[in-house]
Amino acid sequence: MKYFSLNNRGNTSNFENAVVKGLAPDKGLYFPEEIRQLPQSFFNKIDELSQAEIAFEVIKDYVGKEIPENELKEIIEQTLDFTFPVVPIEDKVGALELFHGPTLAFKDVGARFMAGCLGYFVKKGNLGNITVLVATSGDTGGAVAHGFLGVEGIDVVILYPKGKVSGIQEKQLTTLGQNVRALEVNGSFDDCQDMVKRAFLDGEIQEKRRLTSANSINVARWLPQMFYYFLAWKQLKDKKKELVFSVPSGNFGNICAGLMAREMGLPIKHFIAANNANDVVTRYLETQDFQPKPSVPTISNAMDIGNPSNFVRVLEIFQNDFSSLKQVLFSYSFSDEETRKAIKEVYQKHNYVMDPHGAVGYLGLQKFLEVNAEYYGVFVETAHPVKFLETVEAAIGKKIEIPDKVKVFMNKEKHSEEISNYEDLKSYLMK
Repeated sequence: MKYFSLNNRGNTSNFENAVVKGLAPDKGLYFPEEIRQLPQSFFNKIDELSQAEIAFEVIKDYVGKEIPENELKEIIEQTLDFTFPVVPIEDKVGALELFHGPTLAFKDVGARFMAGCLGYFVKKGNLGNITVLVATSGDTGGAVAHGFLGVEGIDVVILYPKGKVSGIQEKQLTTLGQNVRALEVNGSFDDCQDMVKRAFLDGEIQEKRRLTSANSINVARWLPQMFYYFLAWKQLKDKKKELVFSVPSGNFGNICAGLMAREMGLPIKHFIAANNANDVVTRYLETQDFQPKPSVPTISNAMDIGNPSNFVRVLEIFQNDFSSLKQVLFSYSFSDEETRKAIKEVYQKHNYVMDPHGAVGYLGLQKFLEVNAEYYGVFVETAHPVKFLETVEAAIGKKIEIPDKVKVFMNKEKHSEEISNYEDLKSYLMK
């Protein structure tokens, strides 16, 4: 499988180079030259396949022969050693829980898969040390930190916005040590992401360090998110209803992977991009005018992104045809007040605790089902509610039990370094 840059189709790459480099030389995101349809026989026999077997069939064409089949299967087995249940909430509504991994967030899958792939390429190619440079608005950092912890030949540097991630999220970034370092940025997530992109184009840094990104701009972080939707469909295929998935959307990697799965033949009729106040895509689908804007802080902080990087991939899936996109993708945005109210009401009615991001997804689904009652809808729960303890406990009026996975690091000491601008980051990386 070849990949091309979305800035210039003449800039192509194989899978290994796309993973190691992260971005194309022209700063464009890589996209596969072909989206291959899965045969009907795969869907017919899906009940007979394990999670890892399903994932292998989904991803193998995008990796090609660059990782031997036995090695790729081992990476997938290590990536998917937890479950992805669809939990019934209402008669026609389920929650796809993606938070049963080690950091209680959906990004565990992409981070672990990428760590396995990059670790293989480092060992195989004698590449020397690689620095994974990543910006996080919340859960990416923790997932990447844990996914790459102790991987030989790889250093991890995580940028996160000071005061704009939850306490538990911050602990997951800053307490691991070993090959993981955290930089606390006086600014927004967009500032962090801009610094990371700038570092990739800085020749002086490139001479000093070999950089790659573990944000969803990297194909090895982005593509394995397709697994969720195939594993969910396996659980839902007997519903005998059209399916719609509502995905809380920030940088649009997750929903873009779902749309890729749909293009490969997965029978999901529609997707909903559920936004908080950072509603760039909601407005685009109303006006056909894509206007990035500065992000605003909300209680669903992982979605506080004013210029979603992966939306250009969404447009590519639909060949930049707005009318085709509008037939498949819906988008709605919701306030913090509406989000808190949804958390409270779903807990009171159904004894189910949503995190703020899942609550935005739930609201988007409800809005769609108001006029499309014939569908079975799934909203995506991207993180365990404990990661947003104060917000959720205030909404439901009850204490949440702390999982053992969280207790392990809550009392550990935070280690981070504050930076304010790109020059601070460059100085750090040049040390």
